[in-house]
Amino acid sequence: MKDRTEEEIIPTMCATHCGGACLLRVHIKDGVITRVETDNGDEPQLRACMRGRALRERVYSADRILYPMKRIGRRGEGKFERVTWDEALDTVALELKRVRSQFGPEALLYLDMAGDLVSLNTPATMNRLLAQTGGYSTWWGTTSFHGGMFASFFTYGTIYCSNTRDDLLNSRLIILWGWDPGGTTTGTNTAWFLVRAKEEGARIIAVDPYYSDSAATFAQEWIPIRPGTDAAMLIAMAYVMIKEGLQDQRFLDTYTIGYEKFRDYVLGMEDGTEKTPGWAEAITGVASSTIERLAEEYATRQPAALMAGIAPGRTAFGEQYHRAAMTLACMTGNVGIHGGDAAARAWESLIGGYPYGVGLGAAFPYVRNPLDEYKPRHLRVPLGEAYPRIHFTKVADAILRGKQGGYPADYKMVFMVNTNYLNSFPNTNKIAKALKTPEFIVIEEQFMTSTARYSDILLPTTSFVERDDIALGVGLAYCGFQRKVIEPLGECRSQAQIARELAIRLDIPDFNEKTDEERLKELASQLDIPDYDAFKSKGVHWIGRPEPYVAFKEQIQNPGENPFPTPSGKIEIYSQRIADMENPMIPPIPKYIENWEGFNDPLARKYPIQLLTNHSKRRANAQFDTVPWLREHMPQAIIMSASDAENRGIRHSDMVRVFNDRGETIVPAHVTERIMPGAAILPAGAWYNPDEHGVDRGGCANVLTKDEPSPGGAFAYNTALVQIEKL
Repeated sequence: MKDRTEEEIIPTMCATHCGGACLLRVHIKDGVITRVETDNGDEPQLRACMRGRALRERVYSADRILYPMKRIGRRGEGKFERVTWDEALDTVALELKRVRSQFGPEALLYLDMAGDLVSLNTPATMNRLLAQTGGYSTWWGTTSFHGGMFASFFTYGTIYCSNTRDDLLNSRLIILWGWDPGGTTTGTNTAWFLVRAKEEGARIIAVDPYYSDSAATFAQEWIPIRPGTDAAMLIAMAYVMIKEGLQDQRFLDTYTIGYEKFRDYVLGMEDGTEKTPGWAEAITGVASSTIERLAEEYATRQPAALMAGIAPGRTAFGEQYHRAAMTLACMTGNVGIHGGDAAARAWESLIGGYPYGVGLGAAFPYVRNPLDEYKPRHLRVPLGEAYPRIHFTKVADAILRGKQGGYPADYKMVFMVNTNYLNSFPNTNKIAKALKTPEFIVIEEQFMTSTARYSDILLPTTSFVERDDIALGVGLAYCGFQRKVIEPLGECRSQAQIARELAIRLDIPDFNEKTDEERLKELASQLDIPDYDAFKSKGVHWIGRPEPYVAFKEQIQNPGENPFPTPSGKIEIYSQRIADMENPMIPPIPKYIENWEGFNDPLARKYPIQLLTNHSKRRANAQFDTVPWLREHMPQAIIMSASDAENRGIRHSDMVRVFNDRGETIVPAHVTERIMPGAAILPAGAWYNPDEHGVDRGGCANVLTKDEPSPGGAFAYNTALVQIEKL
């Protein structure tokens, strides 16, 4: 047995919802983390970013919740007292039974997010328990990229549409459209492969309102574009290809249906408006000559990868951007070939697909929620008043209004796992109001977050270095083992353990039929990992393959034997399934639809700045926000153009008020030439911190965003108008 006084280096996998899965080498002495290094082995190294390297600061943070807690002050006040686990779990079990008995299972509202992207300690454990004990109300909508998932499901028939990142080395042209992997990871080693691709002669172009770190580091050209107008530019590029005969007609005739209807729309035969580069210039702010040149280059410089980032899809009609990008990939014949890309979402569309065969949370078998009568997975669109799920943007409204507001139930109890709901969803002030109304709230959480302060019972959970788990690689074919490297701090327990102990109190005796180790070994077997102990010791297992994986390669090479998983068996540029919805705001072909709160909205006279809420490299969503090292490195600030600042008498680092009719926040100004005039960025994830007047002092972007989804379900985080004033 190793002497605990000696320093030990233990490998583990960091997968904290940043879009990566990176190897950490954690130094342990006397049972305490002393420092954190990253992969120093053979290429490709799975090297961690500054978030992963700040792990020690996060684990030992002063705002960790170490013991079960019971609220003793007002909701949101943050006053708690320590209780035992028995008291906490007994209270939760009694409340679950009471609410279901008095109001029915629909009165229990379960809210969860993914948290760490792992297999065992996920919300699936509590989902399973609540389903086995009578059911629950819950939400629909994929927060990060529902627009992309909607578009890929109806176009390609699946949400798994990405090549592995090493295939970028086969590209001659790479278009980073609203995508900043240098800042947000989106697949470990993505930046490394982009650098190598550039060194080997690939031309890289960035289309983005912001001159991002990726644009600055990788791209030879930056094309700034007005937020929310991306679909217009893509459609105008299609116009150029059609007029110049640059489309790959053989590909379109062989593999797609509906192109003719899209062509008629582009040429103006449907509505009388030709979607020319000049038409798009007036909308996007991009010169018509630039649109023409990019269209010609994408059509002729083969193979080309249009990497469609999720940011433009997080808008009022985000699904139209994604469907337009996919259509251009088909028009250029770049689907299913090395060096091309299907132009679906460029963020994590491999997770749960190739090469794993299992999804996140796979270690706990899914149990169907008795109240859940929604349509097949990934076809999540509103189904009327009887629909038992609520779009996540409308949860606060549902809590406040219940049946009188047309929702399926009056919600009496809220159970939250892995979500800083108050902080991470649109219209934070409305959510704060809503969280004061339920009879009981229970939250599983690691930190005293903005949301945790509203809980009646807090159940402290372990971090990923305090228990074992398995993570799936992102962008490359590998799996990682999250190894327990220290004992749980205080009385923290894993999510799986909490579910097991609550199951006993809810009279489910067979819930704990397998140990965590047994479940992880079974999962390793499903992943074809030959030696579980070696995998656990090394921290990573590479899945062997002779070449980069290319999505839809089989469908393109042999369409007769390998149809696309759509009703027609082809790529559906025109979707009959969408047409059957009979919703004019979700057209069956991709179209440009002007955003609400866009640059042309009459509201822009009062609030002239289009707000973007990008993902900061200092956070993974709301995770890591309170880590001192990262706060010092990247203070929260509103990023605004020099011309907009000058017009308002604002200088760099001045404190400013950012506001609209939904709320306001006070932050420093970061004045730069790297963002186009008329747009500003307040990075997402900063914790809501209202003062005595209700004005946020934490820089929480969602005090400004609108709690309204796009017609197809996309979350419109990047559709909001604001004003900025110097204090």
